[in-house]
Amino acid sequence: MTKKVLVVDDSKISRMFIRQHISAKHPDWIITEATTGEEAIAAVDAEQPDYCTMDINMPGILGTDAARIILGKYPNIRLVIFSANVQETYQEEARAMGTILVSKPVNEASIAQALEYFAG
Repeated sequence: MTKKVLVVDDSKISRMFIRQHISAKHPDWIITEATTGEEAIAAVDAEQPDYCTMDINMPGILGTDAARIILGKYPNIRLVIFSANVQETYQEEARAMGTILVSKPVNEASIAQALEYFAG
């Protein structure tokens, strides 16, 4: 079954790396991108993806705030937060939203962790 993934990060390199690794494992998945929290919310409203990766620190609203809004509207989306900020407070915040925090930098291991979470 074809799945939809929204990749949200203000870093073009991070988005490209996530896209490449997801496409390599799941070539049939549809991948869209957003560069801000506001774009992410609009993209989710328009596309209703199955999965979403979300950076925290981006222009505009924080990724955690965008994630909270998205999950409030669409609680069935499996969302992973990518961040270099791995302090316990960020991890607790992610758990409280029903998601996980994956450590940056974006690499094969962190993307594998996200894909594992998506699989349930």
